[in-house]
Amino acid sequence: MKYRVLYNPLAGLGKEDNGYEQAKKLFEGKDAEFSDVTKEGALDELFKNLAKDDKIVLCGGDGTLNKFVNSIPFIPENEILYYPTGNGNDFYRDVAEGKEGTEPCAINPYIVNLPTVAVNGKTCKFLNNVGFGIDGYCCETGDRLHREAPDKKISYTGIAIKGLLFHFKPVNAVINVDGEEFRYKNVWLAPTMNGKYYGGGMMPAPEQKRLNDDGTVSVMIMHGKSKLKTLMVFPSIFKGTHVNHKKAVEVKTGKVIQVKFDRPTALQIDGETVTGVTEYRVTAAGVTTEKQ
Repeated sequence: MKYRVLYNPLAGLGKEDNGYEQAKKLFEGKDAEFSDVTKEGALDELFKNLAKDDKIVLCGGDGTLNKFVNSIPFIPENEILYYPTGNGNDFYRDVAEGKEGTEPCAINPYIVNLPTVAVNGKTCKFLNNVGFGIDGYCCETGDRLHREAPDKKISYTGIAIKGLLFHFKPVNAVINVDGEEFRYKNVWLAPTMNGKYYGGGMMPAPEQKRLNDDGTVSVMIMHGKSKLKTLMVFPSIFKGTHVNHKKAVEVKTGKVIQVKFDRPTALQIDGETVTGVTEYRVTAAGVTTEKQ
């Protein structure tokens, strides 16, 4: 048995103690083969030479996981382990019962049936969430700041607060859940969740569970004209108690969710940014629709 270790040297904003270095420490003294998952052909090579008793190990962040599930030709019977070396690690936080840890966890059950998101003419799977609104703005701003100062630690909470106060302008939204339409003004957030966490520990839809029996996903809408009131509610998203503010927050569950904004806004899929988006459509696993 060999560990086939896929590492992402860019995970965790490319810090020296992430990716390859952590993977080497983790499997020191074991029969392990290392591959840079960001290199073209790395996954094709892995699957071509995969033995039945090999174990696949992913070392990276949520973005690495997303690229893996969207790039593999099939899901093998081999055990697939995940070791978090990213910046947010929300998938690990969720499947490891909300606890930070150092031991790899098996992820096979969590990647078999995944929801998809259609945006800007493309469709892909996602593990955690599709974020639209100020969360997309935060990712867009964070990407820019990282390009400008790669070694500087980025506070997404700080970006969000500054966005709420000064930079991000709320939008009007039309949200369709399983054929039922809802309209909102002054929308700050409208993410659709497959898991419970995003943004480094935020819980937009605290009751959402991946692998739930009915296969639904949840969209959370945070809206309100007052910046001050929104800013007062926002921090409670880290504990999931923001949902108690019924006038400002709603959560709806369904199998087909479409969100439309009245102006282009950045969107993020498992932490990866897509700019200039006016709408997205999420379809739960196993659902067939005419429009994708």
